[in-house]
Amino acid sequence: MNEAGEPSTHPKPTVLVPVAVRGEASLPDGTAALLANARVVVAGYYEVPEQTATEQAREQFGESAKTTLRELAATLADVGATVETRLVFTHEAATTIDRIVYEHDCLAVLVANHVERVDDVLLAVRGLVGLEQNAALVAGLFADRGVDVTVYHGRDADEPAADARGVVTETEWALRERGMKASTIETVIEQTNEPVAAIARQAADHDVVVMGETNPSVTTVVFGMPADRVAERFEGPVLVVQRPRPET
Repeated sequence: MNEAGEPSTHPKPTVLVPVAVRGEASLPDGTAALLANARVVVAGYYEVPEQTATEQAREQFGESAKTTLRELAATLADVGATVETRLVFTHEAATTIDRIVYEHDCLAVLVANHVERVDDVLLAVRGLVGLEQNAALVAGLFADRGVDVTVYHGRDADEPAADARGVVTETEWALRERGMKASTIETVIEQTNEPVAAIARQAADHDVVVMGETNPSVTTVVFGMPADRVAERFEGPVLVVQRPRPET
């Protein structure tokens, strides 16, 4: 939805929202509004102990988990999101979620945290790999909503200044080509040897962080690597943009 409550005219990016359904499950406040312009795949996962068969757990907890997912899906659909759900019982949640990313061609994965409203988004970029994915996600979610976007690049000491400027300039143009207004885009470059700390520090003045995965596996990023560490320090939602992956 845009600021007037009308449907977005931009393509809906597909965002995976992993939800642990073992016990009570809910979406943090503000999640539905954040994803109002998205196609959301709610992946409900129940991590089963190794000594327990997954089918046994499904028979015991499957119906209650399905009810939970239906309620979460309804909350998202009420604000305009397109929603589908997946329920999996698994011994390895991280690997299973990574597979679901492939199966549903998800553009990003949400590390969900509370957010009151979305006025300012921090888009942390490292290089030109994933530029198209970054721009498609940010424009798809926010171009119609009057949201301000800061394109941030943490430059290490070995990176030429011209290369750093090229990264943020190309990203800015990609956003504008997808309908973002120039007046809503700011670019920031700083030299840093601690990218996670730098992103978290910049994020303090923003409502949402968008950042790319650092290797081709959401398993690494969502379950304990940079995006998760940023989310812990930032305490707001982090959208982890998935990089193009080899056909094999």
